[in-house]
Amino acid sequence: MLDATHDAEVQGVLDSLGEALSRGDVDTAVALFQSDSYWRDLVSFTWNLRTMEGPDAVRDMLNTQMAAVKPANWQIAPGEVATHDGGITTAWITFETDVSRGYGLIRIKDGLIWTLLTSMTELKGHEEPLGYERPLGAKHGSGKGRLSWREERDKEIAELGHTTQPYTVIIGGGQGGIALGARLRQLGVPTIIIEKNEKAGDSWRNRYKSLCLHDPVWYDHLPYMPFPPNWPVFAPKDKIGDWLEMYTKVMDLNYWTRTTCKSAKFDETTKEWSVVVEREGKEITLRPKQLVMATGMSGKANVPNFPGMENFKGDQHHSSKHPGPDAYAGKKAVVIGSNNSAHDICAALWEAGVDVTMVQRSTTHIVRSEPLMEYGLGDLYSERAVEAGMTTQKADMIFASLPYKILHEFQIPVYEKIKEVDAEFYAGLEKAGFQLDWGADGSGLFMKYLRRGSGYYIDVGASQLVIDGSIKLKAGQVAEIVEDGVMFEDGSKLEADLIVYATGYGSMNGWIADLIDQDTADKVGKCWGLGSDTPKDPGPWEGEQRNMWKPTQQEALWMHGGNLHQSRHYSQYLSLQIKARMEGIATPVYELQESHHLGR
Repeated sequence: MLDATHDAEVQGVLDSLGEALSRGDVDTAVALFQSDSYWRDLVSFTWNLRTMEGPDAVRDMLNTQMAAVKPANWQIAPGEVATHDGGITTAWITFETDVSRGYGLIRIKDGLIWTLLTSMTELKGHEEPLGYERPLGAKHGSGKGRLSWREERDKEIAELGHTTQPYTVIIGGGQGGIALGARLRQLGVPTIIIEKNEKAGDSWRNRYKSLCLHDPVWYDHLPYMPFPPNWPVFAPKDKIGDWLEMYTKVMDLNYWTRTTCKSAKFDETTKEWSVVVEREGKEITLRPKQLVMATGMSGKANVPNFPGMENFKGDQHHSSKHPGPDAYAGKKAVVIGSNNSAHDICAALWEAGVDVTMVQRSTTHIVRSEPLMEYGLGDLYSERAVEAGMTTQKADMIFASLPYKILHEFQIPVYEKIKEVDAEFYAGLEKAGFQLDWGADGSGLFMKYLRRGSGYYIDVGASQLVIDGSIKLKAGQVAEIVEDGVMFEDGSKLEADLIVYATGYGSMNGWIADLIDQDTADKVGKCWGLGSDTPKDPGPWEGEQRNMWKPTQQEALWMHGGNLHQSRHYSQYLSLQIKARMEGIATPVYELQESHHLGR
């Protein structure tokens, strides 16, 4: 509901907040917040990603940060109006700090702030060259000896990493590294992306041939360059690979393919990294000030250590190494696991004429793609959302504005609805013996993803194959691997020519142990998860993704990963943090991420 009185209500609260903060009156500012309030800040106030839960947390942050931040000019965003629904008044807002401009979303309940999202959008004096500020490109006029765009670009490629050093090195050239590289490029941060594969996009191309995006296109745009309007809703892996390769070229990224990172070490005296890479048979030492691990939250394969694996006579590999089904027609396959990759691989094997059995060792949450798109994503990421005026930025910000502490409360009704409309589907799965769950508190897929990054399957067809028995199902725990198959703790056996371990991935700090050392991996601690104290997400409660897109306990080391949506959205805040450090802007970090769950 639109009403000018709601604009006045919001601006009144913003004016009171701004006035209190301008005179350093923290108590008056805190009194504007509900007792159950949440302030989520993306870099602007905290130089961190932090959610302040309740007035006491808000007070502590303001007392710590106010003198340096100096916020001002709180306004309803230009062209926006406040809305009111269900007793909540909501408005898009803008504000400034001493060094940045910000954008956010406020929700007011009973005249007081219930949720507040503040995010840094740009650094003053270091704005991205976009829109009216875009570069001219063509060099009008004349001048002796001047270089063309191609010559300038070739010169940069020849020099960076050799005669000049990058300020930032990104290890990993998948979607995360590419998105962050594009952001840093626009901010003028000299950056090299290290990728072991032959071409950009190969991290997608080299996976099993049936792989496709399970998230819809509206959720998956990259920064600056959205997918075209004829792009498929669920892009096949090779099409995504081609898009990423094209993107690295047109965004002028310094992208080193066929390059392997061998080691990295931080010098506490010079405050720079020594990153040794092997490229075209030669070792090169890069000396960046900032190092980003963009190796993917689904990049460090969890390969099980079952007794007898060395005795198996057939083929066995982790799902990340699965070549596809073509070589296994007429043979028997056992896929150990029951989440996304397991379902995709089982379906492709069945299509190729393989006798395939899925081994389910623990419960799995399943949701069909169609109701997930309609009820879970449709209001923010869909064609109808676009037609209603929803932009990608606003959708990202709305999703980000719901505090993790209470996000599950918004998700539970969504999955209760899905359970209702797909009752027949779930009954069929249970009849087939599939063990279902809906998350620790019934909050479904997104909370499982945010808490643990596993334990679910977005159904794009494989579940029906389970229901009708085309994909066989075995529930139980593996006892050992034998020459010709898999033995289970109940004494049963599955014969196999192929075993695929669809057993998931480990924490990203495992890559730190490999490339830097175990002590640094332990200093950083677990990456991913909220500390919800639900399965595979042990406490203590963090209220944010552990170590992702923000400062870690290791100076100048950053973790960047997640799905395409997160790579797009959070790369903005990581790039601004890095740019500020390059420019010597003070970045007082509030509540640096603590180390938890070392996992030696």
